Amino acid sequence: MVSPRLRVILLVEFAALLVLAAGVTVALGMREDAPAPTAQASAGGTPPAPIPQPGVPDSTAPVVLPGRPGETARTARANEATPGPSPSYNATDVRFVTMMIPHHEQALVMARYAADRAESPAIIAIADRILAAQGPEIGALESWLAARGLDRNSGNDSAHRHEMTGMQSAEALRALEAARGAAFDRMFVTMMSEHHQGAIAMAQEALALGVDSIVNETASSTSFEQSVEIDRMRTALTG
Repeated sequence: MVSPRLRVILLVEFAALLVLAAGVTVALGMREDAPAPTAQASAGGTPPAPIPQPGVPDSTAPVVLPGRPGETARTARANEATPGPSPSYNATDVRFVTMMIPHHEQALVMARYAADRAESPAIIAIADRILAAQGPEIGALESWLAARGLDRNSGNDSAHRHEMTGMQSAEALRALEAARGAAFDRMFVTMMSEHHQGAIAMAQEALALGVDSIVNETASSTSFEQSVEIDRMRTALTG
């Protein structure tokens, strides 16, 4: 007859055997689910090549470098090509400066007539303002050219001079010189307003296409101040 103590021991051992058997079954099931090794891997063959990934661009790849005007392009390695300095001024800047000088000079001619021909003190004051502003501006524009090895004839051929809108003809200037009193005032305002509109048009072109900071500031100032001066002249004439 089996004692109660021995019976307990046997039951415990039987339970342990059941747990062990269950673990073995699970382990075998997991091994059966695992993918079988390929024939190539089991034979010790070469593994498949890795998929190429995008990397850093080739720094030695050739690039085309455009030449200066009249020169052919050349090629160089990418790691040897360095960006050139950005231009400090361009043809539009030179065009604006070289055309604005004679444009201002004609404004000075018309403004000098006002002192002993105009009837309106307001017109005389406006003419004096033009003399005080545009005379020094001509010097500043010439200094800009000289600092760059240019002069007032650089890029300012006869075709460009014809495009200086607002310039008055020699006949119109003679008529203004001969006028007196109220007739002079009306003619002065008409001619100087047209002249200022031409300067504003050139300034707008420089602001849109130029690259030089000094030219940009000059063009911006010209556009604003001459727009204001047109309104001032018309007010002086009607006031």
